[in-house]
Amino acid sequence: QVQLVESGGGLVQAGGSLRLSCAASGRTFSSYAMGWFRQAPGKERDIVAAISWSGGITYYAGSVKGRFTISRDNAKNTVYLQMNSLKPEDTAVYYCAAAEDIYDLRVGSIGSWGQGTQVTVSS
Repeated sequence: QVQLVESGGGLVQAGGSLRLSCAASGRTFSSYAMGWFRQAPGKERDIVAAISWSGGITYYAGSVKGRFTISRDNAKNTVYLQMNSLKPEDTAVYYCAAAEDIYDLRVGSIGSWGQGTQVTVSS
């Protein structure tokens, strides 16, 4: 397993941008598919985006497609989520996750979770 630590959350106005980072410890980071999930108060935790171990395959939830971009730097053991054109409905705690592959992320078979970072979008 890898240990994951998110950063970059905060308060932003609607239409603004934020970039989340997730730093992983462990020498096997590059072998994991990575994903970002979010959970709003009173709602389930849902996948936002995912990326394969090589970065060659990505997946986005329909609500963020075209606005969010997931990327990774295996040399830095870090995965990113660039969030543009933010909306109030994007307000949630964002979690980083690691799994064997993108399919596992999409079905919720998660190997490791980060502690989460709060993103608040004001209208």
